[in-house]
Amino acid sequence: MTQEENASKVHYICQTYIEKKAGQPGLQIGKQFQYSTAAEAEGRAERESLREDCAGADAYMVIEDPNSGEVGEPTFIVRIGRVPDLDDI
Repeated sequence: MTQEENASKVHYICQTYIEKKAGQPGLQIGKQFQYSTAAEAEGRAERESLREDCAGADAYMVIEDPNSGEVGEPTFIVRIGRVPDLDDI
């Protein structure tokens, strides 16, 4: 295995939230988009948060260990609008 194959992979994610269906309070995940830079994920979160059907959006990064496939805790870049509490993620 080369050193590049052992290198951790960084994923930049934009995740949107929508209101749950009638009678069920709270939020649910709407869409997820993956980008190659933090700026792209942040820009998408900002644009998505302006949509009428979007309650809120997060842009965050996670680091994946390619050997185990495990993904670390998210590091948030931006949180816009109504988003879940960090304890709920």
